Amino acid sequence: MYAQVLHECKPITQLPLVLTEMEIPVAAPGEVLIRVRACGICRTDLHVVEGELDPARYRLPIIPGHQVVGTVESAPQNSGLKAGQRVGVPWLNSTCGACRFCLSGRENLCEHPEFTGWTRNGGFAEYVSAPADFVYPLPPQLTDTEVAPLLCAGIIGYR
Repeated sequence: MYAQVLHECKPITQLPLVLTEMEIPVAAPGEVLIRVRACGICRTDLHVVEGELDPARYRLPIIPGHQVVGTVESAPQNSGLKAGQRVGVPWLNSTCGACRFCLSGRENLCEHPEFTGWTRNGGFAEYVSAPADFVYPLPPQLTDTEVAPLLCAGIIGYR
């Protein structure tokens, strides 16, 4: 597959993303493998690329992109997702499920989260894997490009 990979944070004007040919990711147990159809871009992606977020969290190289729309290639049997289904992957990639915030239904404040396109590879690629519990079926009424921003700004407003 091809992906835009960030090896070193620097201003976007210096073109830090490198088109790279790499292996298709292997979905770990409990994860979904998704063929990317669209991925939105927002200011957070620029924060990631330019190194403006907590430096202790960076895991370079990384594939940015957190407004991922694609189709399921493979999914765990008990996930409720099936091959060919259109799904989305948002910024919040996973949570610990055990901290006080997760246990009180406020997983958006998780003390040990993972983030799509920052601490986990994101959607500026042909394929991405993500935890099944954080992959969302998408409505057919909206096109890929219409629904992609809802995986960031839409979720923030909904929450």
